[in-house]
Amino acid sequence: MHKICVPLFVAGLLTTFLACSSYAESSPTTVVIDAGHGGYDRGGIPGQRASEKDMTLDVARRLKSILAASGYRVVMTRDSDVFVPLGTRTAIANSNRNAIFVSVHFNSATRRSASGIETYFYNRESLSLASAIHHYVAGGAPSENRGVRRRGYFVLRRTNMPSVLVECGFLTNPTEAGYVQNASYRQKLAEEIAAGVRSRGSVASSRGTTRVATAESIPMQPYIDQTKVHESKKSRSKRSSKKSSRKKKSSSKRSSSDARATSSDREA
Repeated sequence: MHKICVPLFVAGLLTTFLACSSYAESSPTTVVIDAGHGGYDRGGIPGQRASEKDMTLDVARRLKSILAASGYRVVMTRDSDVFVPLGTRTAIANSNRNAIFVSVHFNSATRRSASGIETYFYNRESLSLASAIHHYVAGGAPSENRGVRRRGYFVLRRTNMPSVLVECGFLTNPTEAGYVQNASYRQKLAEEIAAGVRSRGSVASSRGTTRVATAESIPMQPYIDQTKVHESKKSRSKRSSKKSSRKKKSSSKRSSSDARATSSDREA
């Protein structure tokens, strides 16, 4: 009797182990969605009418619904109008296994004519994700394609997973701001980002300039490496900093904590 029970018991344990292992391997990919800015950090530049923090949160919530319906596990770094420090955002992302990170932002510039879609990455493992998301967002938006760019933003450097930051247009551009304030356009942006997430594994290795996807793959987007600063730029930067240091400090200067938060989140 014992001779029969022992093998059956062992077989039962083995079946349970294999089932658990199979579940772990087939567990859904987690998408950490980061809605830029929030709380007292409105985003953008002084005088900007459309609030970046509200637009990013709306697109992020829409993206969450789309991805969750597609079977992804979704984590939000913020799901309301609150300020979340960059370190906390990356800590939330890094606490999840089998994850990717998508930070949603909108651009701004003092030049009102500046327009277009940009997608940023930092680590090489993030390039295919950036390429796929950019392919869909830039291809689906009636705006200039400003390309995929490599840059050392805080949330891209400090996350231990494929991570991208997508700038979904300029809120300082009257035309693009008009698009973004339309709910159906924000829904379209969310759908295009989701399409990029779903297609990230089918990006072709070739770096052609074409943006037309085939049934088999999405072409790798050419990108600009903005992590390298030329010596001439460094010299100009030093000269300008010396000039600014000689100027009188403005009486309306923000507190050091607010200044750090704003400059850091502009990184993202």
